Amino acid sequence: MSDLKEVLMEKDETEKTRPEIPRVEGEPTAAFKGASWAALLIGVSAYFIGLFNAGMELNEKGYYFAVLVFGLYAAVSLQKAVRDKEEGVPVTNIYYGISWLALVIAIALIAIGLYNAGSIILSEKGFYGMSFVLSIFAAITVQKNIRDTQKAREKSGF
Repeated sequence: MSDLKEVLMEKDETEKTRPEIPRVEGEPTAAFKGASWAALLIGVSAYFIGLFNAGMELNEKGYYFAVLVFGLYAAVSLQKAVRDKEEGVPVTNIYYGISWLALVIAIALIAIGLYNAGSIILSEKGFYGMSFVLSIFAAITVQKNIRDTQKAREKSGF
C-alpha cells in the first residue's frame, strides 16, 4: 500500500511540474487540430499508397502526384489570400485571381485525368477523387488552424 501512495505522489509531482499552456479564446481546440492533421495525413497517405500500388505507368503516377501537390498548394494559397483580404491585409487582385485559377485548374486536371484514365477501374477513380478532395479540405483546415492559433496566442501574449 505504501508503494502505491509513493507512486501516486510522484505522479502528482510530475504533473505539477509540466508547464501547461492554456487554450486561449479564438484558438481551435486540440481535438479539432488533431482531427484536421489526421484527415490530412489519411488523405495524402491513402492517395500515395494508391499510387504506389497502382498498375499504371510511372509517367501517369507522376501526373497524379503533381496534381495532388499542385492542388494542395493552390488550396492553401487561396485560403491565405481570402483570409488576408477578410482581415484587411493587402492582397493584389492578380495574386487572388491566380490562386483561384490554380485551384480550379488542379480540380479540373484531376477530374479530366480520372475521366480519361482507361487503365483505372471506376472504384479506383472514386478512391483517387475522394482522397484528393479530403486532402485539399484538410490542408485548408490545417492552415487555418495554424493561423488561428498563432493569432490567438499573439493576442493573449503567449
